Amino acid sequence: MTIVNRSAVARALALVLTTVLTGTTLISGARPANAHPHVWVTVETTVDYANGTVTGFTHKWTFDEMYAAMAIQGLDTNNDGNYDRKELAELAQVNIDGLKEFDYFTFPQIGSQPLKLAPPKDYWLEYTDGKLSLHMTTPLEQPVLAEAEGVNFAIYDPSFFIAFDFAKKDPIKLAGAPAGCQASVEVPKEDAELAQRLADAAKVDTSGSVGTDLGFAVAKSIQLSCLKS
Repeated sequence: MTIVNRSAVARALALVLTTVLTGTTLISGARPANAHPHVWVTVETTVDYANGTVTGFTHKWTFDEMYAAMAIQGLDTNNDGNYDRKELAELAQVNIDGLKEFDYFTFPQIGSQPLKLAPPKDYWLEYTDGKLSLHMTTPLEQPVLAEAEGVNFAIYDPSFFIAFDFAKKDPIKLAGAPAGCQASVEVPKEDAELAQRLADAAKVDTSGSVGTDLGFAVAKSIQLSCLKS
């Protein structure tokens, strides 16, 4: 990605951020032999509804403290010890630009049929109490009926370079949903055993072909359901 009209610090930071956040070194083929996460993200997601349809997902991703400390270096331009939206705006744009190639790590489906996303909107970064969070809304390209069977989504990095997990308290909310709608978290069976087997295999496989679907294998999915009218 070409970055113009930026200071040397901003250019360097943007390059590091894009590489870390999107896992480009992994997905482009230059993957290390052992598949394990380098960045940890806590997810809170609101499922957006309108007129009896699911319209998209509003995310809050909170990064681990080590990554956050690296990402904000040099961004307190007025040296007041705080990081406001304006100071973090360029960083937020770099995130969104870099995530586009990877579908924003958001994978909605009806059954096993993927649903397309429209470009994200209302995105920004906040830094509060030592925590860096990315907010963004990823609309569906075409809304789907809330009462349709098998509507689900998952948030994960297929390379497992980034480890996503839902917040322990109220990770999923519904906004504007018809009465009788609910969301449930589905945990893959034997995910720990599968993850260990893939990780063990990756340690002895220098081709980089093992572990690229590790994120999918252990990703939790959110199943959405509504009462039929």
